[in-house]
Amino acid sequence: MSQLKNRLQALTILDRSFSAMTDDELETLVASLPDDHREAIDELCGAREGGFTETSARTLAMRAYAARGRMNGGLEQICTLITDPCLAQCIEMLGDHAEDPTEAQLLEVTPTLIDAHGLATVRVMLASSITGEAAASVMLTHVLKHDPVLALPPVEEPPVVVLTKAEADEATKAKRKALKEKKQAESRARREQQLRARHH
Repeated sequence: MSQLKNRLQALTILDRSFSAMTDDELETLVASLPDDHREAIDELCGAREGGFTETSARTLAMRAYAARGRMNGGLEQICTLITDPCLAQCIEMLGDHAEDPTEAQLLEVTPTLIDAHGLATVRVMLASSITGEAAASVMLTHVLKHDPVLALPPVEEPPVVVLTKAEADEATKAKRKALKEKKQAESRARREQQLRARHH
């Protein structure tokens, strides 16, 4: 059970890191990728032969593919492809410590990675390593939750109630008043009907 829980937690972190990346950041990142990576992304996302001609269309397709693929590996495929160069540089910089770095070792190389690839890309790369069950997954999760620079932005909850409390109160009062007036009118009509019936 804990394995499934860890898996779901890892996917949630990956989803959050990918969602936190703006369209501009994603488009800049994809433009910097080797051609074969971009072609693989287009193929995954169902582009016609020749790939996407509009970057905005590709971005939309990537987000849709990632959303559909949260549980079946699609999200992971996309994130692995877009962060491959960043991961390669990270591994190279960590050297012998690449398999299982300490937090200090990781934080030593992240400023260079952020300069080269952008903060959003580094976050997705770290989250991808967690879903890939890296030996340092616990440390990486801690970094993405608590590090002042690398921590993921809080999840924005969609507003549930559109009306403010005051507006909701006013709307409720208006409904009650209308209902009360309707009942009074019906009651008055019944009384008048009864009176007319008696007079006949």
